[in-house]
Amino acid sequence: MKPRHKKISFIALAVFGLSAVTLLILNTFSSNIVFFHSPTDISEGKAPINQTFRLGGMVKDNSVKHNKDGLKVSFTVTDTIKDINVTYKGILPDLFREGQGVVVQGKLLQTGEFKADQVLAKHDENYMPPEAKAAMEQAARTLLLPKK
Repeated sequence: MKPRHKKISFIALAVFGLSAVTLLILNTFSSNIVFFHSPTDISEGKAPINQTFRLGGMVKDNSVKHNKDGLKVSFTVTDTIKDINVTYKGILPDLFREGQGVVVQGKLLQTGEFKADQVLAKHDENYMPPEAKAAMEQAARTLLLPKK
């Protein structure tokens, strides 16, 4: 093999290798990305069904209902415009309360109910997850806009 052919073969192999590594990295990122949606986004059909994403807002007052086994709980997440019912099986964080900010991760079912597999509650008096805070502010702006 001539030196020129060796050089071309090496460059072609390097380009192929880099392409393969890039595709693997992009595939890994796309399968691990979790998007955030508000209850309003979900009611407008912007959220995917049966795909994992995060839902954020406030736990609606008087909406938390515990099952008799103590592990299954249902509650409502609101952004002051729309509400989404959430079910979760597991132990809730100690800071989980009605009227507090929450982000839940899980899947939206065909029935419109959100089945959570992770619940993240705020960690101090003034904290609200940034995504939930932005969704609440957007909801407030929407309420203040004049109707046409």
